[in-house]
Amino acid sequence: MPVVVVESPAKAKTINKYLGDDYTVLASYGHVRDLPPKDGSVDPEHDFDMKWEIATDSRKHVKAIADALANDDKLILATDPDREGEAISWHLQEALSKRKAIKKSTEVSRVVFNAITKSAVTEAMKNPRQVDAPLVEAYLARRALDYLVGFNLSPVLWRKLPGAKSAGRVQSVCLRLIVEREMEIEAFRPQEYWTVKAVLETPRGQRFEARLTVLGGKKLDKFDIPNSEAAELAVQAVTSRDLSVQSVEAKPANRNPSAPFMTSTLQQEASRKFGYGARQTMSLAQRLYEAGHITYMRTDGIDMAPEAVMAARDEIKSRYGDDYVPKSPRMYKNKAKNAQEAHECIRPTDMSRDPRSVRVTDDDQRKLYDLIWKRTLASQMSAARLERTTVDLGSNDGQVVLRATGQVVLFDGFLKVYEEGRDDVVVDDDDKRLPQMSEGDALKKSDILPEQHFTQPPPRYTEATLVKRMEELGIGRPSTYASIVTTIQDRGYVVKEKNRLIPEDKGRLVTIFLVSYFRKYVGYDFTADLENQLDDVSAGARDYKDVLQNFWRDFAAAIAETADLRIGEVLDKIDEVLEPHLFPPKEDGSNPRLCPNCGDGRLSMRTARSGGAFIGCSNYPECRYTRPFGPPGIEDSEGAGIPPEGKLLGEDEGDNIYAFKGRFGPYVQRGEVTDDNKKPPRQSIPKSWPAEEVDLEQALKLLSLPRQIGPHPEDGVMIWSNIGRYGPYLKHAESISFKGGTNANLDDIEDVFTIGMNRAVEVLASKPKRGRAAAATPLKELGEHPDGGAVAVMKGRYGPYVKWEKVNATLPKDVEPEDITLEQALELIAEKSAKKGTKKKPATKKKAIAKKKTKAS
Repeated sequence: MPVVVVESPAKAKTINKYLGDDYTVLASYGHVRDLPPKDGSVDPEHDFDMKWEIATDSRKHVKAIADALANDDKLILATDPDREGEAISWHLQEALSKRKAIKKSTEVSRVVFNAITKSAVTEAMKNPRQVDAPLVEAYLARRALDYLVGFNLSPVLWRKLPGAKSAGRVQSVCLRLIVEREMEIEAFRPQEYWTVKAVLETPRGQRFEARLTVLGGKKLDKFDIPNSEAAELAVQAVTSRDLSVQSVEAKPANRNPSAPFMTSTLQQEASRKFGYGARQTMSLAQRLYEAGHITYMRTDGIDMAPEAVMAARDEIKSRYGDDYVPKSPRMYKNKAKNAQEAHECIRPTDMSRDPRSVRVTDDDQRKLYDLIWKRTLASQMSAARLERTTVDLGSNDGQVVLRATGQVVLFDGFLKVYEEGRDDVVVDDDDKRLPQMSEGDALKKSDILPEQHFTQPPPRYTEATLVKRMEELGIGRPSTYASIVTTIQDRGYVVKEKNRLIPEDKGRLVTIFLVSYFRKYVGYDFTADLENQLDDVSAGARDYKDVLQNFWRDFAAAIAETADLRIGEVLDKIDEVLEPHLFPPKEDGSNPRLCPNCGDGRLSMRTARSGGAFIGCSNYPECRYTRPFGPPGIEDSEGAGIPPEGKLLGEDEGDNIYAFKGRFGPYVQRGEVTDDNKKPPRQSIPKSWPAEEVDLEQALKLLSLPRQIGPHPEDGVMIWSNIGRYGPYLKHAESISFKGGTNANLDDIEDVFTIGMNRAVEVLASKPKRGRAAAATPLKELGEHPDGGAVAVMKGRYGPYVKWEKVNATLPKDVEPEDITLEQALELIAEKSAKKGTKKKPATKKKAIAKKKTKAS
C-alpha cells in the first residue's frame, strides 16, 4: 500500500478515512529535523552548509515511516500547502534517503490540497508532483538567516546588556514597533480644546443634537475654542440667537463588504471580537482545518475558488433571497506576489454548513468557525445602501452655524450577516438617525453643552493592530505572525495587559541597544526588503545563497565591531541616545539631569539585576533618589503623592518613620541608612492601601511584621503572619525565613494583623498537603497512552498540565484544560520526554494489538 505522510495524527485520521484501506497514512508530528542549537550548524565559511539533526522525539516517527516503506515502494508526501509544509516533505525525503528507506525503486511524489475534504484529497492524489525546490530554498534561506542572527546576536546581548535574553531577525523589529509606540505615548503632551453641542427641538417636538461649526462667521478648527472662557463665550453666542434650518442635504451611499479572511485579517478580527491572541487563533483554526471544516489557514491570498464563489451565492440566495446576491460575483485582488503561501482565502469547505450544523463541540472553535462562515458569505453579498443626511442650522446673521449628521440604512445587504470590527472604536455622529426637518424650520434650544477635551496619545498596540502594522510594513509572513508576537511575550520583553502590549524595561533596553549598534538590521525597510528577496527565492527568481552571502558579509562585520565593547560603554551609549527622551529640556532652562533631591548629583539611567532599568542619582548611597524608567512625569500611580526625598510620617521610640517610593513600589522605613550602608527595617506598602495616605499608625503596623500568632497546638512550631511578594500569607515554621514549612494565602491584608490561633490553624489545615497525599483528581481524563498508562489533565501550582506516568507537560497558555485532545496531549508528552531524555518503555500488549489493527486497516 502507498505510504502517505502528513504532519499531525488528527489530519492522518481524517485523510485515512477518505483514502480507505488502500493507503497507509502516517504522521510526521511536524518537523522531523532542525538545526542543533550549537556553533557550526550553519557554516558561512563553507557555502552556508547546514547540519541537520533528527529530534529525539521524531526518531520513532521517522522509523515508523521507514518500516512502512519496507513493504511498499511508493511514498506520497502530503504535508501542508505552504513553505513550511514543503520543507517538512523535503526533510522527510532527505532523512528517509539517509536511512536508505527510500531506494532507487521507490516512487516519491508530493501532493497538496487546500482543504481536507474527500473531493480535495482524492483530486490531489490524481495530480502528484515533485517537491518544489524554490520553496524549499526559501525555507532554507529563512532558517539560515534566523539561525545566523539569533546565534550570533543573542550572545552579544547576554554579554553586553544585563537581563537580555535573545534577539531575532524579525522579533527584534516587532519589539521595536512596540517600544517606539510606548516612547511616543510617554513623550505625548495633551492639548486642551473645547466643543459646543446643542440639544435642539423640531417644530414636531423631536429632539436631536448638533455641533457648533461656525462662530463669529468663521469656520471652527479643532483648537479654536482652547479653554473654558472661550467655550462660555461660544455658549452665549448660541444662546443669544434664534436658530433655524438653513439646509438639508441627503446623499445616497453604498458600503461594500470586506474581503474573505487571510491569516493576518483572521488574527486581527478574532482579537477584536473575542480577545483571542494570534497563537490561540491559529491553534483553533488548525483544528478546524484538520477536521475538514475550513480551508488551509496560513495564507496571504484573498481570492476564492470559482466553485466556492458559486456555492456561496447559492447559499445566500436560499437563506436571504435574490436581493442579497449581487448581479456578478465579487472578485478580490490577491496581494500575494508568488506561491510562497497557499493562495486561496480561509473559508468553509462547505458553504451550506452553518455553525449550528457543523460538528464542533469546542465553543472557541465554534465561535471562530462562525466568524469565518459569516465573513465568507458576506464577502459575496450585495452592498449595503445608506442615506447620509447633513443638516446645517444657523442664525439669520450668519455668526453661528451648527451641524447635525446622521444616516439611515435603506437596505442592509451584507450587514445582515456580518460587519467588520474596528481596532479603536470612536463614537461617530454619522451613525445617528435624525428627525424629519425642512429648510426654514425654526428650532427650539433645549440645552447648550460645552465639552472639554484633550488630545489623546496614539494607542498601544493590541496583537491585532500589531499584526496589521507588520503586514503594512511587509515584515513577517502569514506563518510567522503568531510565533513572533508570542516570542516577545515569552522572553519577558513585552507584557499584555487588558489586551494591550506594553514593553518591559528589558525590552526597551534591548531595542535601544540594537538601534544603537545594529540599526540597519532592525530597520523596517531593510527587513521588508529582505522578506521580498526571500519571496523572490520562493518564486525561483533569486539564488538563496546569494541572499545569505550578501546579508552575512555586512552582518558579521557589525558583530565584530561590538567585540571590545564594555558593559559600561553600552549603558553610557543607551543613556546618551535616550537623553532627549529621559531628560527633556525644562521650561525654566535649568539642568534636566540635576537631582531634584540632593540638588548636586547627576541623574542617569541605571540597570537592575532583573534586567529592568530606572533613573538614579550619581550621589548614591548618600542620595537615594530614584524614579521610574521614562521621561519625568511618567510615574507609577503607586506612591505618586510621596516626594522624591521621602515623607516623614512621625517618630516612634526615638526613630523617624518614613514613607519612600522605590523602584519596586512604595515602602515604609524605620530610621535612616547608617554609615556602613546597612539597610534599616522596611516593609512594602500593600497595593490596596493608597501610599500617599499611609499614616504613622499604619506604618508601624507594617513595620511590626512578621507577626507571631503563636505556637501551633499540635506540634508547638510557630505560626507567623506576613505580607509577601504575592500578598498576605501564613507560615508554619520555626522562623519566617525558613524555606520549608507550610505557607497558606490569606484573603485580606487586615487578616495579617487580626487573625487568631483558631482561624490560623483552620486555614493551614485546609491547605492541600504535599508529598504522599491522596492522589489529585484529574481535571479531564483523556484516555490511554499508546505505550500504556492513563493520560490526564491535572491542576498544578503553576497552571494545568498533562500527566502520563512520570512525565508532566505544561499546557500552552492559550489552551484550556477542557479543550485539550488526546492527540495534542501525546504531542506535548513527546516534546517533554525528548527534553528530559525519557527512555521509551517496552511496547505493551495493547500497543502490539493497536499496531496490528492499524496494519489491517
